Order: sequence, then C-alpha cells, then structure tokens
Amino acid sequence: MIALATQSLQDKNCLSEIFALGHTDLNLVSFRLSPLTDREDGLRLSYRFSRYFPNVIVVWKNGLFYALANQEQTLPTDAEWAGALEYIHREIYEPSDPEWRFQRSRNPQMTPDIIAAFAEQILDVSQPFRPKTVYSEQNIEVKRRADFGAETVEINQMPHPAIALSPHSRITFQGTLDGFLANHPYRQNPERLLVSLKVETLDTDSTATIEEIVGTIAEHRTYLLTKASGAISRKALEEAPAEQPVVAVRFGQNSKRLYPYAMAALRPCVTAETANQLDIDFGTLLEQTKIPYADRQQLLKEYSAAAKEALRPYNIQFLKAINGRDNGDLFWVPEHPIEQTPIQFGQGVTGLYNGILRGLENGGVYQRHRDYQNVSERPIRLVVLNLLKPEAQVNGFMQQVRQQLERYKFPSLELNPSTEAILVDNWNSPEGRATLEDKLDELMTIKPDIMFVFLPQSDRGSDDDESGSLYHRIYSKLLRRQIASQFIYEETLRKETRYVLNQVMLGVLAKLGNVPFVLAEPLQVADVFIGLDVARSKKRRLSGSMNACAGVCLYGNRGEFIRAKSEDAAIEGEEIPQRFLEALLPAGALRGKTVLIYRDGRFCGDEVTHLLNWAAAIQSQFILVECRKSGTSRLYNLPRSNSDRGRSIAAPTRGLGLKLSSHEAILVTTQVSGRIGVPRPIRLTVRSEGHPASIEQIMDATLKLTLLHHGALKPPRLPMLLHGADRLADLRLNGVYVPECDRQFWL
Repeated sequence: MIALATQSLQDKNCLSEIFALGHTDLNLVSFRLSPLTDREDGLRLSYRFSRYFPNVIVVWKNGLFYALANQEQTLPTDAEWAGALEYIHREIYEPSDPEWRFQRSRNPQMTPDIIAAFAEQILDVSQPFRPKTVYSEQNIEVKRRADFGAETVEINQMPHPAIALSPHSRITFQGTLDGFLANHPYRQNPERLLVSLKVETLDTDSTATIEEIVGTIAEHRTYLLTKASGAISRKALEEAPAEQPVVAVRFGQNSKRLYPYAMAALRPCVTAETANQLDIDFGTLLEQTKIPYADRQQLLKEYSAAAKEALRPYNIQFLKAINGRDNGDLFWVPEHPIEQTPIQFGQGVTGLYNGILRGLENGGVYQRHRDYQNVSERPIRLVVLNLLKPEAQVNGFMQQVRQQLERYKFPSLELNPSTEAILVDNWNSPEGRATLEDKLDELMTIKPDIMFVFLPQSDRGSDDDESGSLYHRIYSKLLRRQIASQFIYEETLRKETRYVLNQVMLGVLAKLGNVPFVLAEPLQVADVFIGLDVARSKKRRLSGSMNACAGVCLYGNRGEFIRAKSEDAAIEGEEIPQRFLEALLPAGALRGKTVLIYRDGRFCGDEVTHLLNWAAAIQSQFILVECRKSGTSRLYNLPRSNSDRGRSIAAPTRGLGLKLSSHEAILVTTQVSGRIGVPRPIRLTVRSEGHPASIEQIMDATLKLTLLHHGALKPPRLPMLLHGADRLADLRLNGVYVPECDRQFWL
C-alpha cells in the first residue's frame, strides 16, 4: 500500500507575472484601410501610426485599426489620418505595394484583447522600463530588461484584459557589425560569416537574422537614406565606406519581408556560437544572466510601478498581479505531488516515480521486447567502439555495464572484449573517416544489439563542421542497420561511474525495445497520445532557405511506448502537409479511438482541418493541444510563513498551473535549483475545433507524460511524446532518418 501526500489548496499561495487591467472612458476611434490589410501589414502600419501621432496608440485586430488617445489629446481628423498614411507609405513601402485608403468605422466594439493590445503598445511606445546594467567587461554588457505582452484572463468566467511583465537578461555587444567583420578571420568571406547570423538593431534593440548580402553601400546608399527612420541608421549610412556590404535581415521567423541595413546600424547578438568569435567566456556571461528571486521581485515592483504610470493617461488602470489569494480558483496543482505518481514495473511491482531504480531492481522492466523474452537463450549482444586513449577506464566502465544489466535481469555478451582505442590523428581528415567506416563495418558484421561508442569531447558541437560530427555519422550508420547505440563522451567517463550508469542504463534497455516502466493508473482523457513536431534549420551559408521535417511518437494511455517515425522528405515552412499527417498518424492504430495530439508550437495553416478530416475518416476523436515553450510568464510560490507585508517569491511547485481560460493554461513542468534559474513554464492551448477536454485533464496528463523519459532519471520539460518527436525531427535535420520503429533508438 502506497501512502501519498495530498496537495491542498493551501499550496496555492502563489503569484503570476500577469497583471489585470481596468479601463474607463476611453478616448478612441476605429477605422479600416481599403484594400484590407493582412496581419503582417496591419501590425507594421499600427506601429508606424503610433509613432507618427504623439500620444495616440494604434493597434490592429482582424482587419480593423483601433486608435486610443491620451485623455488630453484630440484624436486626428480623417484628413490627418490620410496624410499620415501617405507619409508612412512613402517612407517604408515599395512602389509595388498597394496604396491604402482611409475609411472610418462606426461604433467600435472594445474587447478585452484589444484593451490588452493597447496596453502593450503604450508600453512599447513610451518605453517606461529602464534597462539596468549588472555586468560590464570590455565590449560586453549584461542588462536586466522587461519583457511584456498582451494577455486575457477569464475571471469568474468573464474574459478580462491583462498584461504580462517579466524580467529577463540580455547580453549586449557594444560594438557594431562592421567592426565585428573587420576583426574576424572570415572577413574575406563575409557570406560565410554573416548569413544566418543573429543581430540587433542599434536604433530599437530589435532582433533579426541576416538572410543575405544584397550589395554594397555605394549601390544602395541613396535608396536606404530615403527609408532610414532612426538617427543611428541614418548616420551609419552617411558614414559607411562605399564598398561595405549591405545586408538584408528578417524580423521574426515568419515575416515575408526582408529589410536592407547598413552594417554599422547593427550589432551581432551574443550567443554560444558567436562568443568565441567575440573572444568572451560565454559561461561567465550566462552566470550573470541568472536573476535571483529577490532581485526578480524587486524588478517586478519597479516594472509594475512604471507600467501603472505609463497607462494612467490613457485611462487604463494597472491592477494587481493574478495571485492565489484573490484568484485561487484560477490556480491548479495536481492532487498528489507529481514525484509521488505510482509507477508500474515488471512482475506487477508498483512503486513511486521517485523510486525508479529500486522498482526496476525489484520487478525488472515492465515489458520485455520479444527478442529478450527468453532470458537464458538471448543475452544482449554488446560491442565497443573506443575512440579514446584511456582503455582502462573504458574496460572498467563496460564491466559495470554488464553487472548492471545482470542486476536488471538482462544477461549480456560482449562480442569484442578488447576495448583498445582506434588511434587516428585527425578524424576530420578523409583518411580518418575512412578508417572509422572500416571499423564500423567490421563491428556490424558480428551483428550486435547495441554498440557502446566512446567519443572525444572535441566532437561535441562539431555538427557545423564540413565533415559533421562523429556522433551523427556513427549514429546514422548504426540506425540504418537497426542497431542501437549508447554514446559516452570523454568528460562523462571521468564522472562517478555509478551516477553515469544510473543515467544511461534505463536508456540502454529502452533502446533495445523494452519498456522499463509505465504509469500504474491509465490516463482517462484519451486512449492514445501523440507528439507532433517540425524542426527547422537554415541552410548554412546559403541565403533565405530552410529545411523542415516532421517527427511523431505514439504512446498508450499508461505511457507505454507504441511506435515512432519521422518523415523522410523535407517540407517547406512549418505546416505539415496533409499527406504527411495521414502517413504519420496510422489509421490502423488509431481507428475508433480518442487521440490526444500535442503540437509543438501552434497548429499551422490547414493542419487542424486536415487532422479533423482524417479523424472523421477513421472514426476517431482528436483532441488538439498546442504546446508552446517560449514567451510564457513565470509562476512563483508565495509562502505564508512570512508576514503579509514582507512576503518573498520562491521557486514554484512542480505542477503548479494557472488557468487563463477554460481552454488555455500555463504549467510549470520542471524543478530547478535557484543557482540554475527559475523554471520556465509551458503554455497549453486546447483547440476548440477538436474533441473537447477540460484544461485540468490536459494539465494532469501533460505532467504525468513528462515522467516517461526512459533515457534519464530527470524528467524533461515537455511530455515525453513531444520530447521524442522533437528529437526525431532534429535527428532528421542532421541526416539521421528514423523509419517506423518499435524501439526508442533516439534516447
């Protein structure tokens, strides 16, 4: 009998970074443009209108523009709007773009999302949040900034406008892109260095990606000067040498437009990839980006005070943050701590998730693969490929691997007892790679079940090299022959062996097709669970083109792995075509069942329509859930132990959720130490077009599905089926195609 601790409503002493908004007597108008504008143009034009008229804020929603003026400001006349439109068109658009005509709209209907959009735009235009520099060395600074965005929250079943405020850190390079290029070893080949590089504009701090080099300053100076709206951009254009390249950048992933920029008006973003080029220690900078809880709380106070003052002139009231004391019904925690979820192993043994190793040792795996049903007749066949020099460490490690397998009731046979290293001076040379191919062929002829590969640390992060990494080269070759692999890097081998074995042995068993454990109790919301993902990658050193592919994983309602596959062919953009969706979702396995489909990010284009048509064709019911990883407000615990006045925010309970509506929620799925940072929740949205499911059911299922990582003792941030789909899609981009299989090769 397992005693489980019950989480009570007292655990909802919690706080969000989402602040409710009120409003009274808004001074506003609405209008449309003819021809109708699409979303991208609507957002661009509203941004420009907001800057053209002082103290007037313009937002775009579903084809209509809404303009809100400061209470002391008279709204522009129709003639003034038409004049502004003509000026903006001349300033930023091309001759081929349509010329819009202004048309006033009567009786504008205000909705909470429009009020929230006004608040976001006011904060964007007025910029009330002052960045704070917390670290500075040479040309690098780390600054605390405010992220903010429009939200709506259902309170007492009524939607209310809200604004999300969150502190974040940004690492900023103080130089410019032209200086970066001038000091770089690839300066003679600017395309190789610049294309796909992330940059920031000096005028607005907006981030973008360089897509191509479109010419020189001499060729574009006159034209660019007519378009330059910022003082820095204008000065950079005037002073740039004639032969300097002009780059075209894209803001956001899906924007259709490219914008030419002088390099002196841009600076490179500081990332792990550019840190070495900038001669800086990225690890030190990352340490400086961590914001302690006490500092976060102080920043939130400062940001909320600044936002309140910025919104006041527009008659928008900045109210309290959504919190557990005032809005307890909006917060959710699982009935029991998620770490105490009952798990089932082999022989009917049941234990708790936080006792996986003990349960596995007592009961063995929940389900053995058909190849290993008979313990006495079929040992696991191991081989070793050692590309390291310290053979002694490899020998000792492999001895403990076999002992650990025996402990879990899997006898093993090492087919090449010698773990002598293959010594090649340079694996990046054709001769080195040829030697590796020969050795791999030799080892595969003896038909192992799994190959343990020991790799030098230098192989990590070498995928961008012309020859690619040893990891993906070996992985791909083994996978094509349906041989599982376990990679051990040099640095890992130096760690305490017991710790490493505990981390990898579950994965070894699962890669061979066994299911180590499942949920003891089935999830009620659906019969089958599917993760669906598309990975994207810019073609290196080629302009403006991308590869994409889809991955999918299927699990049963107790978390039992069923099968996985990825799509072999590349696709354009992020929308998965109908034929791929139908191929990825097998009719035979899903017919007549309720299926919960997680999509990494938003469903794109016609994906929802295609899925629902497929569901109808196979007499199934599809619950469609979007799972977004970025741009989600953080949640905090607010312990009662402190006085009411002096409460301090603390790390959130793993499993804490905030219901934004009956179909949308924020959910904390991880637990990290304060030294590492603050957990980043995920955002779950149940699409109304699909089969209905309560948001509480979705949060509960999502949390429990994070427990099913059979390749690590630490649960992932995403439900395992989505984590697996992401991994499959990423492997496909790296040239590793996973055909339909009943083993979790990718763990």
